[in-house]
Amino acid sequence: MAKRVLVVEDNELNLKLFCDLLRAHDFAAEPVRDGREAVARARAVAPHLVVMDIQLPHVSGLELIGQMKRDPKLRSIPIMAVTAYAGREDEERIRAAGANAYVSKPISVMRFMEEIRSLMPSDPPVDDRTLPLL
Repeated sequence: MAKRVLVVEDNELNLKLFCDLLRAHDFAAEPVRDGREAVARARAVAPHLVVMDIQLPHVSGLELIGQMKRDPKLRSIPIMAVTAYAGREDEERIRAAGANAYVSKPISVMRFMEEIRSLMPSDPPVDDRTLPLL
C-alpha cells in the first residue's frame, strides 16, 4: 500500500508538481489547497508525512505546524516545510515551529525526494519466526 503524503500548497502549479512527483515515486498524494482545511484533512487522511508551504493565505504554515504538533492524533506525523523563505533565520524559525525538514523554493527535485524518503516512516521489519509455515 502506498504511503500517504498530505500536500498543503495554495499555488496550483506547485501543488500539481509536488503531487505528480510523489505519485511518480509511488506515494499517494493528498492535495489541500486551503490551509484552513489542512488540520481536518490530516485527521481524516492520517498521512505518513505532511508537505506544507509556509506562505499560505488565511493562515500561515507556521500556525498550521503548531496546530498539528499540539494535536495528539497528528503530533507524530513528520512535516516538511517547502517555502520561498531561504535565509538561515527562516530555516531556524520554521524548525523551531516544529517542522522536521525544510526545502527552499525553487525546489531541487532530487533534494525534495531525498527529504521525503528520509522523513517517511519505515515499515517495521518482518520477523519471519512469527509467520505461519505453509
